[in-house]
Amino acid sequence: MTEMRQETSKTCPHGAAGYCYKCAEEEFSLRKELLFIIPTALLLAAGIMFSRLLQETSYSWVEFPIFLAAYLLSGWNVLLKAYRNLSRGLVFDENFLMSVATVGALLIRQFPEAVAVMLFFKVGELLQELSVNRSRRSIKSLLDIRPDYANLKKDGELVKVPPDEVAIDNLIVVKPGERVPLDGIVLEGTSSMDTSALTGEAVPRRISPGENILAGMIARTGTLTIRVTKNFHDSSVSRIFQLMEDAADRKSQPEAFITTFARYYTPAVVLTALLVAIVPPLLITGASFSEWTYRALVLLVISCPCALVISIPLGYFGGIGSASKKGILVKGAAYLDALTKVKTVVFDKTGTLTEGSFQVTEIVPANGFTRDGILKLAAIIETQSNHPIAQSVIEAYGRPPDPSAVKDFLEITGQGIKANIDGVPVVAGNDALLHDEGISHGVCNAGGTAVHLAYDSRYAGYIIISDSVKDDALEAVRALKRHGVKNVIMLTGDMEAAAAPVAAKLGVDSYISGLLPEDKVKAVRELQNRAVKGDKLAFVGDGINDAPVIALADVGVAMGGLGSDAAIEAADIVIMSDAPSKLAVAIEIARGTRRIVWQNIVLALSIKGIFIALGTLGIATMWEAVFADMGVALLAILNSTRSMR
Repeated sequence: MTEMRQETSKTCPHGAAGYCYKCAEEEFSLRKELLFIIPTALLLAAGIMFSRLLQETSYSWVEFPIFLAAYLLSGWNVLLKAYRNLSRGLVFDENFLMSVATVGALLIRQFPEAVAVMLFFKVGELLQELSVNRSRRSIKSLLDIRPDYANLKKDGELVKVPPDEVAIDNLIVVKPGERVPLDGIVLEGTSSMDTSALTGEAVPRRISPGENILAGMIARTGTLTIRVTKNFHDSSVSRIFQLMEDAADRKSQPEAFITTFARYYTPAVVLTALLVAIVPPLLITGASFSEWTYRALVLLVISCPCALVISIPLGYFGGIGSASKKGILVKGAAYLDALTKVKTVVFDKTGTLTEGSFQVTEIVPANGFTRDGILKLAAIIETQSNHPIAQSVIEAYGRPPDPSAVKDFLEITGQGIKANIDGVPVVAGNDALLHDEGISHGVCNAGGTAVHLAYDSRYAGYIIISDSVKDDALEAVRALKRHGVKNVIMLTGDMEAAAAPVAAKLGVDSYISGLLPEDKVKAVRELQNRAVKGDKLAFVGDGINDAPVIALADVGVAMGGLGSDAAIEAADIVIMSDAPSKLAVAIEIARGTRRIVWQNIVLALSIKGIFIALGTLGIATMWEAVFADMGVALLAILNSTRSMR
């Protein structure tokens, strides 16, 4: 049937590198289609009405040009596609089956049937295109967040320019009601931002100076001055479009099954039809070649795999669109399909299940040091680190520390920091780091996330950093359990004392603490090795530090990582908000989509099997074959559109 996807070149007028929604929509024109269908229907009706009258006169030959005109008017594009495919070596497709069936009908003087097959095929194509176009418009409306212009600040004035003409570090202004055209950092102004197009969340987000802002957001109040940090083609909105365009290229298991199935099914149908046309007249007394040729042609019409070819991609197309509406970007049908088999979900803790916004909650000095003294010491050494814990210590200090005294700075991943301050060695980190340095401290289980400090190899005390659990995290664990996920596991680099309370509060099945980034990779690989064959493992992380594990997992999920290049590159699914419960929503959408797709497969194959038997026995005529083929296709398409909801 009609190709659902349109292959576009790199020179697509709308800038798409892969599938282009605008090109596909422009390709379909209802008025153009009706210009062929209506005259064909009129000619067919006229031919049927006057056929008997003409046959009784010397003008009986007139019926042939009438039916031939109707046939070519409705079927020229099918014949042309069949010819082009044959020239490329693509023999067995629906265009070939339709062409052979209808040309055969013309040769045995079944003129009305030949025209009817092409006409109803054309009507079926029209109805299918209307359904597909509706889905295209739905997804296009979800992704219609591409900004038209940017207010570029140039020589003290604002100039409207296309977003792709704005360079990094340029200043742009976004006024109330306008869409943010590029990613950047807010320099001036505050605003309530509508982020629903990106995150699927209706609650507005407050943006203030110093905060990152993403293309696609809409300013509800206040005027913002923004310093651009990414070119337009690297911005969040461009990556969303690229994701959706590329999604059509990744086939699901049912799509791959149909591709393989069609490779054997169509030649088998043609061979069967050939045997039906030739063998019975040779073996059965009184059987005529014309009668059995007609049955063979009926068989070809019934056997067209239109319903499967169009409805299965359309089902996944709708499922991906439905997920994007809820702020969940799925990179392809294969990943949507993999979600249905997820039985183990592994969460990173910090920034995924917890807020990731650390605060100093306790300061405990030792060996004669004071609270202010160890806080100042920690703030000075942490000036060289970008870790969230470092930022929380500096914020608790309350004034800018002097970084000039810090020399020989060394950050040890997963443990802490070593440096010299005014020539004196200072260590700030976890319990393991102090043990490695041979510093006796006697406080191995301080509770929470503890930053231990040592000054000149002498233990100075510790600072407790707390991170609050997200309100949505508990519902995420419960929802996953309701959806049949057997194991929910938490991995964290924090020590046991910080991990245990969070795990207990959330009710996860198990947790592993004190992990370095490479340890998380080993833990996930071990879980995969222990999994039941066919079960999938999903890993959910913030998409930055956890990129290696996201890439390793059967289904890698980056959460709240839309602004991160690591998230986009490594993840199979990107949850654009900070709500971990969206993973359960994604699983629900995936299972609903897969259920609809397999309903279509069973429906199409069952009905076609029945009518193939009826056609072979001579009970079904070509008229019934057309209705059976088009009817099944339309039922499957209507069922597929349910995935959009």
